Amino acid sequence: MSVLVAITGRDNTKLIAKMQSQLPNIQIEQLDDCQDFASVEFVLAWNAPASLWLKLINLKAVSSFGAGVDSIDLSLLPAHVEVVRIVDKQLANDMAEYVLTHVLAQKLRLKEYFLKQQQSEWKPKRAYKHNQVSILGFGELGQACAYRLANNGFKVSAWSRSPKISTIATHYHGDDGLTQMLEQTDYLICLLPLTSNTKGIINQQLLKQLPEHAVLINVARGEHVVEADLLDVLNNARLRAATLDVFASEPLPSEHPYWQHPNITLTPHCAALSDLDSVIEQIAGNILRLQAKQPLHNSINKIQGY
Repeated sequence: MSVLVAITGRDNTKLIAKMQSQLPNIQIEQLDDCQDFASVEFVLAWNAPASLWLKLINLKAVSSFGAGVDSIDLSLLPAHVEVVRIVDKQLANDMAEYVLTHVLAQKLRLKEYFLKQQQSEWKPKRAYKHNQVSILGFGELGQACAYRLANNGFKVSAWSRSPKISTIATHYHGDDGLTQMLEQTDYLICLLPLTSNTKGIINQQLLKQLPEHAVLINVARGEHVVEADLLDVLNNARLRAATLDVFASEPLPSEHPYWQHPNITLTPHCAALSDLDSVIEQIAGNILRLQAKQPLHNSINKIQGY
């Protein structure tokens, strides 16, 4: 059995060294150096090339190098191949803290004051009274954010494709539920998994259902947002502001109109960063479970994509 690290766009030297220290008796190879694809049974992947999967004739499991699996084309994997993801408890806490901070920042007009400071303007205003936060996606991260917001005095709603029960948020589901939730939303938080059904979900049709004073906060994936549609509603005062931590192209190109837009707050995909040691511990644990023919942790439903 060997393990293949197929993570593109980063230096994996430190990652592989840490994995090897926890798995001294297992061969771990990087994609560019792999000599025997037939021996690979476990792949750690992020944006792996589509051509890779046909070479792995004995593949049994794939782990995403992140909380989502959208970087893996699940349609290219054989039915028997199990897919797992990273679950970091600290990640949920960090995400909840980020979301609460930026909801409060928008409520208290902080971006507005930062711009006025640059112009030496002294123009105090009351904070917005808006207090209704709606969350798209109600998995582990969405629930952590709901608890943090509710405990800080916000009214919280949440939406998902299927019904869920919550004691902390008013829950909506399905298309009718989404419409009902959007029309009473002050702050819309996107925490959806990226699937074929959710790609581009934040578009003109969705955005026009929000009140004009509403704010979008996207901490999920950049591909959830149709960029031209978001810019259009902001430029035409049909949406008050947006806070964006994720983008379709990262790093965000220097010429992108988001950078200079007065109603957009940008952060560099930093809302919740996984601890490398915690990630490696989970990956190594699943590799050992696979070797021992034990059930893997944090498996996803490949049909649903999460």
